[in-house]
Amino acid sequence: MDISQFSERINQTLSTLSYGESPDKLYAPIRYMMSLGGKRVRPVLTLLGAYLFNDDVEKAVMPAVGVEVFHNFTLMHDDIMDQAPLRRGQVTVHEKWNTSTAILSGDVMLVRAYEFFLGIEPEKLPKALQLFSTCAAQVCEGQQLDMEFESRQDVQIEEYLNMIKLKTAVLLGFSLELGALLNDATPEDAQHLKEFGINMGIAFQLRDDLLDVYGDQSKFGKRVGGDILSDKKTYLLLTALERASATQRKELEQWQGLLEPEQTDKKVEAVKAIYDELDIQGLTQNQINHYFQRGLHHLNEVNALNSKKDLLRGLAIQLIERDS
Repeated sequence: MDISQFSERINQTLSTLSYGESPDKLYAPIRYMMSLGGKRVRPVLTLLGAYLFNDDVEKAVMPAVGVEVFHNFTLMHDDIMDQAPLRRGQVTVHEKWNTSTAILSGDVMLVRAYEFFLGIEPEKLPKALQLFSTCAAQVCEGQQLDMEFESRQDVQIEEYLNMIKLKTAVLLGFSLELGALLNDATPEDAQHLKEFGINMGIAFQLRDDLLDVYGDQSKFGKRVGGDILSDKKTYLLLTALERASATQRKELEQWQGLLEPEQTDKKVEAVKAIYDELDIQGLTQNQINHYFQRGLHHLNEVNALNSKKDLLRGLAIQLIERDS
């Protein structure tokens, strides 16, 4: 088995789904959002989590799809809150239709996500739903913190790392934990897989922060420097503020809130120059490596065949070395 086979199984199933038909303006945005693609990392992790403990992963397919639908629901609502014009290089749902439609279609996606869990074996269903609900609430907590950080000037690095753990990483951890649960892993193995996923999720988001500043525009799918222009309090900015000299800090603060169209390129270049002076790229990469190694430690503790765990190691490497 290789990862592409798991991806194909997920995409095949997604292509057959019907989220509803009428009214069309409620369901067309869902079909559109799900058609935008993406890496399908979370449902693939669910299948891989199941595969570690049994070659037969069929019982995990529909719950894995539920995870992916939930993930896309969060993206749809995040785009509204961020007023984002593009998602995966395409027009966002609230721009293509309108905000009210995007909110309502997203609500249906959340409902459908729960429905995809209903085929889980009765003795495992309560646990699966409890874990899913806890994870879903944590994702919302992370998004709320992210929004609150926009108006705060005293955000600390540890607060930011906790926020991305909640907003991004816990869903990766849950995806693996769910697959393990469905194929009868021990609680200890399921917990190690969850921790592996969480640490990889933090590394994944830090990589995303890094690509936003240092990525290749033609590969990244959104404007490079977007976080700088929006004054987003990423690990890079918070680390720069912590390590900056008085002069550098003053310059960084002068650029905050400045977004005249004619100044956008200059702002990105000026902030990036300070990042380069402080080696923020190297410091961020060190953090990525730190969480990657922590994750691998937990994966190594899982009682499963190394040949199967190698699939997860390979996927983790792809995620933290990606350029888009």
